[in-house]
Amino acid sequence: MTGRARIGVVGGNGWLGSAMIAAALAQKAVAPGQLIVSSRSGNKGSLGDVPLTWTQDNAELARLADIVVLSVGPAQFRDVHLDLSGKLVLSVMAGVSCDAISARTQARRIIRSMPNAAAAIGQSFTPWFATPAVTAEDKAQAQAFLAASGDAVEVPAEGHIDFCVGLSGSGAAFPALLAEAMIAEAVAQGIPRAFAARAAKGVVCGASQLFRGADVETGAIVKEMIDYRGTTAAALQAMIDNGFNGAVAAGLRAALKKAASIASDNT
Repeated sequence: MTGRARIGVVGGNGWLGSAMIAAALAQKAVAPGQLIVSSRSGNKGSLGDVPLTWTQDNAELARLADIVVLSVGPAQFRDVHLDLSGKLVLSVMAGVSCDAISARTQARRIIRSMPNAAAAIGQSFTPWFATPAVTAEDKAQAQAFLAASGDAVEVPAEGHIDFCVGLSGSGAAFPALLAEAMIAEAVAQGIPRAFAARAAKGVVCGASQLFRGADVETGAIVKEMIDYRGTTAAALQAMIDNGFNGAVAAGLRAALKKAASIASDNT
């Protein structure tokens, strides 16, 4: 629980902000009366029926809130001018560094986090990093809010957050790409697309639950299948030989590079 601290969400009517608010309310991490949400357009989106405090003025939100969540796009952040000194600031923006947030808002107690789209179903994996000025109470409050959307874990270095833009921030995109590649090959082999899609989703969404547990080692699963030397082993080896690992690494590096370019634009 976040106690009775008032939480202001800048851009809370967007898809991510609204998903995290809905999850926090559903998990009773916050009460409706604790939340202040800003929307410059006045559009309340999916939160229209929830009894929250709404404002079109970010400065008013900053005055009322103890904790300010920055849930805007990195490009939009360049137009955000707020004095958040003395506030706990929780950012869910990709690529915007703690230094950049501090320079723009005068805040010192800053937590950067990287949720993903699975927050909408309470399944986001959300790493977060805290600046030295963040207190133990601040961390507990942030953990409660972020964990309501799934799993939240503190990391020791801010650079980990930038790498997680690709690693976990991608959400469903990477599994969807794998499923689409499987579907495309099945269709090329004459299998109806509807059937292929159902089969691929069964693997990506269903069978993958076998390694969801913390005590299950994914590398051990791959090794076991390869050592069995059956049809799955043949498929895995062919994928590896055709650059599967390298393609994934290239994708993660590209996401990290993009995060760095966003950071550069915000300094």
